[in-house]
Amino acid sequence: MPLWSLGLRPPRGRLGRAAWRLPLPLLCAGLRKGRDELNVTRQRLGLGTLLRFHGGISERLAIVAAFPQLEYPRRWPDHVEVTGPLFFELPYEDVELPAGEGPLVLVAPSTAQDPRCELLRAALDGLADERVRVLATTNRHPPAEPIEVPENALLHPWLSYRQAMAVADLVISHGGHGTLARALQAGVPVLVSPALGDMAENGARVAWAGCGLMVPRRLLSPAAIRTAVREVLGEGRYGAKAAEIAAWSAANDGAARAAELVEQIARDERASWRRLPCSPIS
Repeated sequence: MPLWSLGLRPPRGRLGRAAWRLPLPLLCAGLRKGRDELNVTRQRLGLGTLLRFHGGISERLAIVAAFPQLEYPRRWPDHVEVTGPLFFELPYEDVELPAGEGPLVLVAPSTAQDPRCELLRAALDGLADERVRVLATTNRHPPAEPIEVPENALLHPWLSYRQAMAVADLVISHGGHGTLARALQAGVPVLVSPALGDMAENGARVAWAGCGLMVPRRLLSPAAIRTAVREVLGEGRYGAKAAEIAAWSAANDGAARAAELVEQIARDERASWRRLPCSPIS
């Protein structure tokens, strides 16, 4: 598999697989360091030494709270369960939506990245003359310079994704997992322009799964956003794929499944304790 967060897909041939094996010594060196540091802490607590990597992840149950449609084909270990996202959103009052009948494009930047609002500015500028309605938010990033809002757009400091994505035709975001999962749950295709963290990885998977497109950060511009929006809105396959994911989400409650798995672990633990022989207290 490619190194995580680079935003590149798994190799398709021998040459690609050989190339991805080259950085493995560097990756494993980091994993060994993490394992050693974890074992120092475990020893202080009187716990045994771990030989495996990723010692902070349970060997009994690891929950992957993501859509399986965005996971590359692989052989999952027996203790790993892909449940689907675990949704959570604080309530917020409804906001005004742009008037008109054109497709509604929601611009939903990251709450933690892009303090200069570069994605927001590129989207508003690039879509100013398009036959779309734009609903955008700064996500409470106070812009250092004023943001020009075209006539076909409304800009709010904050809004409810539950409200906006229920009526949106496309979501533009940096590709953070929470925003991405919420959009696909609503059956809305996405356009990702990643910043940091998991965003490039998520953008690559969106393009691979066919539920949207990715504009790399180095290529971000009003023209690039405009071209990508035309592609996603003009081709029905992106919306159709997003609708498939939404249908799966409606039939598979990730939070309920995750709770069942955790409760089963608790029941197994309780049963094992009951089977232990009792001894008198001295």
